[in-house]
Amino acid sequence: MELLYVICVGVTTFCGVFLCLRGRTFSVVVGLTMLSYAVNLFLFSSGRLSLNGAAILGMSDSYADPLPQALVLTAIVIGFAMIAFVVILSIRARADLGNDLVDGRDPPDTGKLIKSNRAKL
Repeated sequence: MELLYVICVGVTTFCGVFLCLRGRTFSVVVGLTMLSYAVNLFLFSSGRLSLNGAAILGMSDSYADPLPQALVLTAIVIGFAMIAFVVILSIRARADLGNDLVDGRDPPDTGKLIKSNRAKL
């Protein structure tokens, strides 16, 4: 079970970093979201994974650690606020720059490339 959990956290982290390194703002926002999910999974696993741990005292002999659950809940709220801010920031950048490239440069004009390639044929 731990191996599957570690693989899921690793794949989510890899996908988040990969998407953050892309050139468009939407993929950066999705990458930040996936990275926040990976951090939440990592924080949740810091409380040791237990299958039959009770959350309420007096119900079982083994108990679940409530601290990682509280940290993940706080991280979800902060992550939601961060993603909302980044989405608004990317919408504003798109409106100001006229494109959604992260570095602010002009996009290549693919229409001219297609016309020049057709002329060569």
